[in-house]
Amino acid sequence: MAEQELKLHVPKGAHAGVEKDLLRGKVTRMRLQAFYFDTPDRDLVRAKIALRLRREGEQWVQTLKMPGENALSRIEINHDRPSPELDLSVYAAEPFAAVLAKHAQALAICYETDVQRIFRQTRTDLGVVEIALDTGLLRAGSVELPISEIEFELKRGQLAAVFALGKKWQQAHGLILDARSKSERGDRLALLNAELKTISEQKQERQESSRRQAIAQFWAARTAENISLHPKIQAQAALAAVSAECLDQIIRNAAVLAEVDTADIYQAGGADHVHQLRVGIRRLRSAWSFFNGIAVLPSEELRSEIKLYFAKLGGTRDDDVLKETLLPVLNAAGQPPLILDDGQTPTDTENVTLSRPFQSWLLDMLAWTVLPVAPAASPSITTTAPLAVDTPAQQPTPVARLATVSATRSLALQARDASLNASSALQEPQDPAAVALATQAQNALTKPVGNVTAQATPQIAAEVVTTASIKIQKPLMLKDALVKKLKKWHRRLLQDGLQFDQLDIEPRHELRKLGKKLRYALQFTESLLPTARLKTYRKQLAAVQDILGEMNDLAVARDRFIGLRDTQPSAWFACGWITSRLDALTQDACAAFKQLSRTETFWR
Repeated sequence: MAEQELKLHVPKGAHAGVEKDLLRGKVTRMRLQAFYFDTPDRDLVRAKIALRLRREGEQWVQTLKMPGENALSRIEINHDRPSPELDLSVYAAEPFAAVLAKHAQALAICYETDVQRIFRQTRTDLGVVEIALDTGLLRAGSVELPISEIEFELKRGQLAAVFALGKKWQQAHGLILDARSKSERGDRLALLNAELKTISEQKQERQESSRRQAIAQFWAARTAENISLHPKIQAQAALAAVSAECLDQIIRNAAVLAEVDTADIYQAGGADHVHQLRVGIRRLRSAWSFFNGIAVLPSEELRSEIKLYFAKLGGTRDDDVLKETLLPVLNAAGQPPLILDDGQTPTDTENVTLSRPFQSWLLDMLAWTVLPVAPAASPSITTTAPLAVDTPAQQPTPVARLATVSATRSLALQARDASLNASSALQEPQDPAAVALATQAQNALTKPVGNVTAQATPQIAAEVVTTASIKIQKPLMLKDALVKKLKKWHRRLLQDGLQFDQLDIEPRHELRKLGKKLRYALQFTESLLPTARLKTYRKQLAAVQDILGEMNDLAVARDRFIGLRDTQPSAWFACGWITSRLDALTQDACAAFKQLSRTETFWR
């Protein structure tokens, strides 16, 4: 069966309030002791299988889990057991039976959990949800992690119920979104335990340094991962897949910075987590720009809100670059003593990731990736205006509008079908039949469905289909539509890049952002493009981007030093050195753009 649940971390200061609210209804208390199995080479993890035996009260239950269709979904198969012994024969008819049979003899306990659970069910307008508060420990050998989380599992009804309820509790108690399951955390903890065992056998003088490195690596920042899109994937599904990967990078780095596991114990988050969190945000915004006009984007409200958090995180990142990267170079070049404490206190990154508005935004975006309101837009239809035009004041967040999703979905499909019929049946947009079918689509948008009409939710109607300015063109496959956008960005990049030395500061800044968007877009579509030709192009584009990135960091730093010159004359040295370096990099950038213009492109 499919298990669908949303998991949020409960900070220490919020635990009492969460438990108090949970006790407002009739609850069940239960101790859960679980043992997770795998081979020494983690063969089950590699097969995306989690296998456990858990004592639930007096009953042993054997559970196998595999990934589901989205971030909240898991395939879960449960069997009651008379004793804490595995019985793999119960999976004989399953497609993964061969994997289990192959490794059966090597299976052993890798990690365990010991949890006190308080849970109850609650009924909402959208469905029945089980709320479970888990408190306890996750243990692998000699190392442990705390467990303090609340789960919202859908029992009956719409998955929207999970988000609506989770958002309510998140806002009330300051909960933190955590993308990791217990099995994922346990597997990584088991790896750390094995590494620490190996380190304990080293010479005494090397042990402490090696331990610190191993623990730091355990908390390492989450970087961008490859995205594989099926050649026949629909545009909306492709955008959802890309957005989900970008969002996962954001969520995981934010969780470390919010000290989900380490509050008052260990400072795990650092400059690299801030950097990778910002990379995740940039990638997500690049995806919106890349798919604009090809698929339906999130609301304007969601797309605008993240800019605020990106800016707040930027102050910390710029300060880290200055202190950790540029100052050592300046000192080596002869920089006189300089005090950087100029009263510009960097943003407290931890407060950004812990804040209710930021966590609320994460939940809204996760809801959008899992529960897209509108169907996929067809690449065979283009509009003179972007597909995601909306008014921020009228556009609620996904969680706020989840109650209308189910009722409007069938309505949306009617509108889409009518609009697509219009596009496929006609040769010219002025044809009277096209006007009639477009009107039919518009009427479908305002047709009542139960007690809900699209007129009551104009923001959803606007996202479902754009009937204004329909222009019919030859149908495009998604790959063709995306490559067309890549070509456009490539031409724009070279148009300005080949005259880079003549550009002012602001056009250079915009050019750098365009280069980043093109680079990220190539990552998103890599699985659809010819790998051999793409490799050389990406390498040269990366060279351009590295130069522009260094120039941007230097420009930001120079502004900082300019503000210090009146009180610290030694800042003049830094300003002069940076200006000289920027002149050299300008010539490097011109050469890099020329080389990019000569590089074979990935399209023919």
